[in-house]
Amino acid sequence: MSDEVSLATRLPVGVRDFLPRAAARRRAIAEALLAEFERWGYERLITPAFEYADVLERGLGKDSRQAALRFVEPATGEVVALRPDITPQVARVAATRLADVAGALRLCYEGSVLRLLPGARGQRELIQAGIELVGVAAPDGDGEVLGLALAALGAVGLADATLDVGHVALVRAALDGIDDPAQRAELALLVARKDRAGVAHAAAGLPPRRRRLLDALPDLAGAPDDVLRRARLLPLDAACRAALDDLARALELAHSTMPIGSAPAQLVLDLGETRGFDYYTGIRFAGYVTGAGDALLRGGRYDDLVARFGRDACATGFAVDVEQVAQAQKQRGAAVPAGAPLVLVVERGTQAERGFALACALRGRGLRAATELGGGRTDALLLEHARALGARAVLLVDGRSARVHDLACGTSRVAAAAAVAGAVRGDGQALVRELALGPVARKGRA
Repeated sequence: MSDEVSLATRLPVGVRDFLPRAAARRRAIAEALLAEFERWGYERLITPAFEYADVLERGLGKDSRQAALRFVEPATGEVVALRPDITPQVARVAATRLADVAGALRLCYEGSVLRLLPGARGQRELIQAGIELVGVAAPDGDGEVLGLALAALGAVGLADATLDVGHVALVRAALDGIDDPAQRAELALLVARKDRAGVAHAAAGLPPRRRRLLDALPDLAGAPDDVLRRARLLPLDAACRAALDDLARALELAHSTMPIGSAPAQLVLDLGETRGFDYYTGIRFAGYVTGAGDALLRGGRYDDLVARFGRDACATGFAVDVEQVAQAQKQRGAAVPAGAPLVLVVERGTQAERGFALACALRGRGLRAATELGGGRTDALLLEHARALGARAVLLVDGRSARVHDLACGTSRVAAAAAVAGAVRGDGQALVRELALGPVARKGRA
C-alpha cells in the first residue's frame, strides 16, 4: 500500500473496523446479553451518542468527566460531549421522560461509548451492554442485579466467570476523616495494592480505631462468609454494620436467582477495593474471566445519580464490555455464531427475475440468500467468491438446468427441476430440502 493510500484510509487512534466475522461475534454477544436482560423484565432503551456537556457531566464521576471527548456543535455553538458511559443517560431518562412511571424501572441498553484515555493511547471506542434498576433499594435490588450479572455472563458462554464484590462503606469510614488529601490518596492506593506494610506506615499517626480499620482492609478479601465474619470483628459504626448486613443479604439473594441444580455462583468478596468508592454509594462489583485482560463487567449502586437530574430515586446496575467478552471467547476457541446458512444464487442466463425469485423463496424459508447475476466468472471463481462470503452452497441456474454446489462437502449435484420451478413460483420448501444445508465457518478475523 502506498503512503498516499495509507494516509487516505487511516483511522483515528483507538477505533477500528470490525470485518464480517468479528462483527458477527460482537453482535451475537450484544444480542445474547439483551435477550437475557429482557428475560428478567428489562426493557430496551436507545440514547444519543452525544449530549450537551453540562447535562451529561452531571452524571459522570471525576474520571469519566476527564475521559469525555468534547466539541462545539456547529448549529448552536454549545459544547457537546461524546458519551464515555451510558449509565448517566439512563439516569437522565429515568428522572425526566419516565418520571411518572410508578414502581421500579428496569431498563437495558447497548451501544458505543468513546473515552479519551491519558497518554499516547488517545481515545478508545467501546461497545457496552448493560442494565439499570431504578427505584429498588438495597439489599433486594443489589441481589437481583448480582444474579442478573451472573446470568448474563452465562448467556455469553462465561458461566465460570468470577464476580469480585465489595462495598464502599468500610473504605469510606477509614478514609473520610483524613483531612490531608495527599495522605488520603496515598492510603487509598496502598489499600488497593494490598500493601499491609505500606498502609501501617502511612496510617501510623492516625487514631487507633481508624488505624485498626485501615490495617485490616488489605486482608478483607476472599470467601464471602469468612470475610464478613472477620469484618464484623472490627470496631465499626452502626452504618458500616448495616452495610455488611445488606451485603450479606444481597449475596444470599443472588444465589437464590440461580436455577435449581446449577453450579454455585463464583463470588468473592473484597472490602478493601477502592476503585469507584467516590462514585458508588454502596455495593460495587466487577466480573473477571480467564482470557480477558481486564474486567469485562463493572457495576454497583449509585443512589445519588438519578437525583442529579431532578428525581430522588435509588439505582443500581452494571455494564458489560462486549470487546472484553469477545476476546475471552476467542481465547477459549469459541466458534463465531454462523447464523442461518447462506446460499449464493447464480443466474447464468438472462432471466434476472428467476434469480431474484429463487433467492426470495429461500429467504421465505429461513435461509439467507444473495444473487449473483450475469457476468463471465468461471465456476471455480464463483465457488471461491462464495466461500469468501461464508456461503454454505451455490445454486447455479443456467437455462433449464440447475446445480447445487455443496461447499461444506465439496460435492456437486443436479437440482430437481420441480424443486426449482416451485421456488420460482414462490414455494421454496422443496428446494430447501434439495439443498440439505448445514453451517459453514466464515473466513476472516473474529
